[in-house]
Amino acid sequence: MIEARNISKSFGDKQVLKDITVRFEPGKTNLIIGQSGSGKTVLMKCIVGLYDVDKGEVDYDGRIYSSMQIKEKRKIRKELGMLFQGGALFDSLTVEKNVMFPLDMFTKQSSKEKLERVNFCLERVNLSDSNDLMPSELSGGMTKRVAIARAISLNPKYLFCDEPNSGLDPKTADTIDKLISEITKEYNMTTIINSHDMNSVFNIGDKIAFIYEGNLWWEGTKSDVLKADNKELNDFIFSTELTKRIK
Repeated sequence: MIEARNISKSFGDKQVLKDITVRFEPGKTNLIIGQSGSGKTVLMKCIVGLYDVDKGEVDYDGRIYSSMQIKEKRKIRKELGMLFQGGALFDSLTVEKNVMFPLDMFTKQSSKEKLERVNFCLERVNLSDSNDLMPSELSGGMTKRVAIARAISLNPKYLFCDEPNSGLDPKTADTIDKLISEITKEYNMTTIINSHDMNSVFNIGDKIAFIYEGNLWWEGTKSDVLKADNKELNDFIFSTELTKRIK
């Protein structure tokens, strides 16, 4: 479980996050949604420690991140998996070497052990025998699946996904959603997803946090969304563009 408590963050005179408290539970896909500039990306970066908070604390299963020494923070970071927008694969490395990268950085496993883990992760995302491919040879969906394999290579307790469906066609996006949801439940990970994709909300939104102008404006599940009596949430979800995508 991850809990952000009373998180506030400003950049200069602009306050981006305003006293946000929200809990993200293990074994569930926890989605953070909101308009561009609402603060949802800043919230995720505060949770993973890329930004220091001005006020508040982030709790990883009873461990307060801001109170930790560098050695303790490094241990937490080894428990995090990151799926970056666009995949962020290393262009000069093969698929195998991309997935192996966190293992090289954070473990002392033998070459055989690391290769076994890489092959397991690639098989889990349905990309067996793709080890020698280069990123330039991958489709958008394959790139995201390799990125997922890399994100789970260290068997993380916590998985962070930044716009995982960005740039994908609807069918491929559904495949990525399903894969993230399956892996989350299979390994009981605490998964947090930043997303603009309403299909993701309705398909895999076990827990949804709607951020509006730096505030936690609404919380609920995918079944609660359509019944929500919240003007700003409804305006966001049922804008013309999103309504077309849902239909």
